[in-house]
Amino acid sequence: MNDEADHHGDHDADGGHQHHAHHHGHGDHEGHDAHAGHSPEMFRDKFWLSLFLTLPVVFWSDHIQELLGYQAPVFPGSDWIPPVLGTIVFVYGGWVFLQGAWHELKARLPGMMTLIALAISVAFVFSWVVQLGLIDASALWWELATLVTIMLLGHWIEMRSIDQARGALKELAKLLPDTATRITDEGEEQIPVNELRDGDMVLVRPGESIPVDGVVRRGASDVNEAMITGESRPVKKEEESEVIAGTINGEGSLRVEVTGTGEDTKLSGIMRLVEEAQQSKSRAQHLADRAAQLLTGVALGAGVLTLVVWQFIGAPIDFSIVRTVTVLVIACPHALGLAVPLVVAISTTLGAQNGLLVRDRRGLEEARSLNTVIFDKTGTLTLGEHRVVEMTVTEGMGEEEALRIAAGVESESEHPIARGVVKTAEDRGMEVPMPDGFRAITGKGVAASVDGVEYHMGGPALLKAEEADVSSTLRDAAEKAAGRGQAAIYLLRDGEALAVFAVADAIREESYEAVSALHERGIEVAMLTGDARAVAEAVAEELGIDTVFAEVLPDEKASKVRELQAQGKKVAMVGDGVNDAPALATADIGIAIGAGTDVAVEAGHIVLVRSDPRDIPRIVTLSRATYRKMLQNLWWAAGYNIFAIPLAAGVLAAWGILLTPAVGAVLMSASTVVVAVNAQFLKGVEL
Repeated sequence: MNDEADHHGDHDADGGHQHHAHHHGHGDHEGHDAHAGHSPEMFRDKFWLSLFLTLPVVFWSDHIQELLGYQAPVFPGSDWIPPVLGTIVFVYGGWVFLQGAWHELKARLPGMMTLIALAISVAFVFSWVVQLGLIDASALWWELATLVTIMLLGHWIEMRSIDQARGALKELAKLLPDTATRITDEGEEQIPVNELRDGDMVLVRPGESIPVDGVVRRGASDVNEAMITGESRPVKKEEESEVIAGTINGEGSLRVEVTGTGEDTKLSGIMRLVEEAQQSKSRAQHLADRAAQLLTGVALGAGVLTLVVWQFIGAPIDFSIVRTVTVLVIACPHALGLAVPLVVAISTTLGAQNGLLVRDRRGLEEARSLNTVIFDKTGTLTLGEHRVVEMTVTEGMGEEEALRIAAGVESESEHPIARGVVKTAEDRGMEVPMPDGFRAITGKGVAASVDGVEYHMGGPALLKAEEADVSSTLRDAAEKAAGRGQAAIYLLRDGEALAVFAVADAIREESYEAVSALHERGIEVAMLTGDARAVAEAVAEELGIDTVFAEVLPDEKASKVRELQAQGKKVAMVGDGVNDAPALATADIGIAIGAGTDVAVEAGHIVLVRSDPRDIPRIVTLSRATYRKMLQNLWWAAGYNIFAIPLAAGVLAAWGILLTPAVGAVLMSASTVVVAVNAQFLKGVEL
């Protein structure tokens, strides 16, 4: 067991241990300090029991009987129903709030819990003083009981919503099977996944989830990795292929050697990212926390002032105290405490569902004010692989036919350009013919027979050597390709050129949409590449990119980002994270792309699971929508207090308008519900 302990030791610092809690469905919500160690279920149970005890308190309350004009049954001891049940509700239901307040005060950060605890304690002590006949006033039993009950309801709703955000993590955790089939010398055995060790051999049957990260040692199959990489097509796995825990095996059965289990799997890496993101406090979150503390101060001040002023005017003490209690109740900044965490939780989850993993929430927050996005070219805007990007054929030869023959001739060559020709034919769903007598002509190209006819393929050197006959259309096409920095490859038969293929790093289909979507949002697009200027400008022109930095060495990338920042631009850098790390870290927002499996892209604020540049405008949309919701919620939560505190203090008492503590509690809960519902609307945002 010892190595197991070491194995987890290094995760202590970054919260690695918390995953075990989530797997069993009880999070340890330190994202919301007031609720450390509380679960939605606990609040739910306390709420229902308190509600059950509160109903008789309200029914036998003198105030309610007068208000609704009914007479509750009287029997010996019926007068003691409200104080006894009220006290039970205070102790059983209110204890959580008293504990929370104690933690807040110990940490010298009075906030929500302190306010609630203060309001219920004042009401409790005051009611007993009245009950024992020490002052002549009405006790606040029903107000106290309803206040505790409504607060429990509010907390239950809040905890559920925070829990739903963790739902995204639980969904990910569910992808992992609980048991695995280990292959030993004795045969097969079913064991719990957590007992697997690196180097074990696991059998994955067709249709099963893969339990660990590992390398295929035997077998071949197509594996569905959509849940991790967002890539919809199943990925072919054969010997030596790596597989990822949580992905789903297709038709074949695989024997996999374990390379990572438990905390070391890619899936745990993703879960840790989502977890860190939900805990990384953003500026808006700090703003809400500060506002809650400020409001606590304001409420206490208003409470004391209310008491002093009413006493000074000569109001009865019970009246003054009821006003003070109402102010404290009303000011509970619950809506404020919920305003930001809910929006954040929903936006992080929404992002994760769309393949945007937010590593540092500040990244998502800043994205709304971006005005420049820099793309790394190779592998981001382009496939990072050669393809035929254009072809020109002589009369009497069809493009399809030319490509089919060319792919056949090149099919046995290992050269990247040759692979590009073959891949292009395969992408178009062609049957590539088998060549006969394939041979390489050193330094010039290749030769082979397809369908019994001998063909040659190669570049300008081959034309010279063969003294081939080339029509002017083909020559022009080849020169144009060379001007764009693309390789021009000729197909020859009997010394006559039949076709010319321009081969280059092909632009991703999605890049066109991505660039125009960013332009629609008023964002400039720049491109950074180590490629030759001609190549870079050809790509930029095709995509409509505004600025091109070509022939940039990897270590110069960060300085190009600074150059743009120096012009006062808010810059996002999008790269594949390998040599782009310094630039990603320098940019206002680093977006690591195509890093779906290797989630440890430390430099990016946001990691894109798919290699899809269209996700960049989606980030901007999500960021803007999230910010709007936060502002709406903060205004609603604060604005409601601006209006309610003076009312509670009795400013309009002369006109007979007074808020009772219970109405205060209802209003407060209503504002919390409005904020919660408003946050849910974020789910409807079209990304």
